[in-house]
Amino acid sequence: MPFKSQAQRRKFAELLVERKISNETYEEWNRETGSKKLPERARKKPAAPQKAKARPARRAASKKR
Repeated sequence: MPFKSQAQRRKFAELLVERKISNETYEEWNRETGSKKLPERARKKPAAPQKAKARPARRAASKKR
C-alpha cells in the first residue's frame, strides 16, 4: 500500500528506527509510492450526498371497532 502523505512517510521512518516495523515493510511501501509528490497531510474525502430513501406507500388505516 503506498504512502498517502509526507507525514505518514515520516511516521513509518520513525517506526523503522524504533524497530517496530521491518525494513522490508518500509521498503515495500516506499517502492509502491514511487517518486510521487505527496501532500503534507492526507485529507478525508468529502462524504457523498445521501440519496433520499424511497418510502413505502402508506396504507389506509383500518378502523378498529
